[in-house]
Amino acid sequence: MTTKALRRLWAAWLWLLLGVMVLVAALAVLLLPSLSWRRRAARRAGRWFFLLAGLPVHCRGLEHLPAGPCIVVANHSSYLDGPLLFSALPPRFAFVIKKEASRLPVAGPLLIRMGHQFVERFNRHEGANDTRRILRAAGAGESMVFFPEGTFTARVGLARFHAGAFATAVRAGVPVVPVVIRGTRRILPSGTWLPRRSRLEVEVLELLPAPPGDDAAARLRDRARSNMGAALGEGLL
Repeated sequence: MTTKALRRLWAAWLWLLLGVMVLVAALAVLLLPSLSWRRRAARRAGRWFFLLAGLPVHCRGLEHLPAGPCIVVANHSSYLDGPLLFSALPPRFAFVIKKEASRLPVAGPLLIRMGHQFVERFNRHEGANDTRRILRAAGAGESMVFFPEGTFTARVGLARFHAGAFATAVRAGVPVVPVVIRGTRRILPSGTWLPRRSRLEVEVLELLPAPPGDDAAARLRDRARSNMGAALGEGLL
């Protein structure tokens, strides 16, 4: 059997496995009464997916996550980033996701039931309301995950960061924890649905306390991006 045929066979197995694990996670999320239980069950399903797909996740630096609330920011280069990071982090984290996802027929209700936060990107008034809701959640002690690049493309490198995650951290008085994801771009890059095998790594960098000053969010954003760019080794766009 040729290498191309083996790759296609493995890709078919990966998508079949994904469908099965999504179904298992969906049933757990719909049936379990506690938010903590739902997140733990979905996290367990995600871990089994990567393991059975032959893509074990190598995590480093989890000790840098504080016991208290924080804002995690991670690079974004593939559709796999969200499931990977959700599987790697403790279940106390809610993800901040574009609001279009909440309107998807199956995924939307499941994401809502797992307590994730949504933000409108195109309607300024609705987006401001979402931002205030997210800030209230952070101020109440909820830890959240942002992908500050906003989206991903085929270009290799760390794109410019939006300020929302860092403004939330400053106003809520919580630290930012940068996280670097490696391998997802190679497995499932933008513009293709035929995956390839690669090593997956999640590295948690040292936390960054929210600094004082009027430009605190901008300085926190720039420092996080600089540290992540250096650790990622792909350059800044």
